[in-house]
Amino acid sequence: MSSGPAGDVARSTDRPTGETVRRVPARTFLRTADGVRIEAVYDPGASVDDASASSSGAPVFVIAHGFTGDAGRPHVRRVAAAFARHGAVVTFSFRGHGASGGRSTVGDREVLDLLAAVEWARGLGHARVVTVGFSMGGSVVLRHAALYGRAGDGERPYGPSGAREHEGRTDAVVSVSAPARWYYRGTAPMRRLHWLVTRPAGRLVGRYGFRTRIHHRDWDPVPLSPVEAVPRIAPTPLLIVHGDRDAYFPLDHPRMLADAAGDHGELWLERGMGHAENAAADELLERIARWALAQGG
Repeated sequence: MSSGPAGDVARSTDRPTGETVRRVPARTFLRTADGVRIEAVYDPGASVDDASASSSGAPVFVIAHGFTGDAGRPHVRRVAAAFARHGAVVTFSFRGHGASGGRSTVGDREVLDLLAAVEWARGLGHARVVTVGFSMGGSVVLRHAALYGRAGDGERPYGPSGAREHEGRTDAVVSVSAPARWYYRGTAPMRRLHWLVTRPAGRLVGRYGFRTRIHHRDWDPVPLSPVEAVPRIAPTPLLIVHGDRDAYFPLDHPRMLADAAGDHGELWLERGMGHAENAAADELLERIARWALAQGG
């Protein structure tokens, strides 16, 4: 286990100001609070057109991919490219995915992976961070925002993170195609996913078929569910996005999340949209980016 704080850079990089942001290495490895090595990619995006962007209103978008994705997957790169038109972008691979170490806990300790990525983004000089998560990543950004949002008073389920004050917080959160509750098996895709995660043969398929290494242990304790996390996010701005043709999670999931959010959350139900990154049209990504920009500091 690492003795350093979450977000420690495992491979040495310069820590740039807004004026030196162009020299940031494109790819590095971070160390989470529980010692997992996480690959991360930085794209200065629109901030290269304005030397002061990282210290002014332009945000950095930290993208949390869905289960079996990673920072190098084409659908994740497409999402990153869309947000890069509006600010800097950090993508990373959750534990057990891509070049990251460890094994996937399917949304539990992944909150520490996101925390490390957010801390890194702030360490690069960006004053505003917007977290955007898809599917499993959507549940992770909700839990992260509850624990490390503007209120900053959430319980720390894995002990102290070692984070410097406020460096792990998010300023706005967008959750796309996320579940509201754990252990949902009401659709055929989710029954297949549970087989993948819970059975030895399924985990072999995950490892060799989807390049995803899945932990064999059950959750203990069961983490805070997305619907339980949402009320703790206020006053951080929250956007919930869901497609009406999502084959994994039907519309009762986003509606539960929106009800739990109350007045501080916004719900977009997208006509004809399926599930997560592959179903998110460029036009939708543009609207999400504009929503994030409108939230201000």
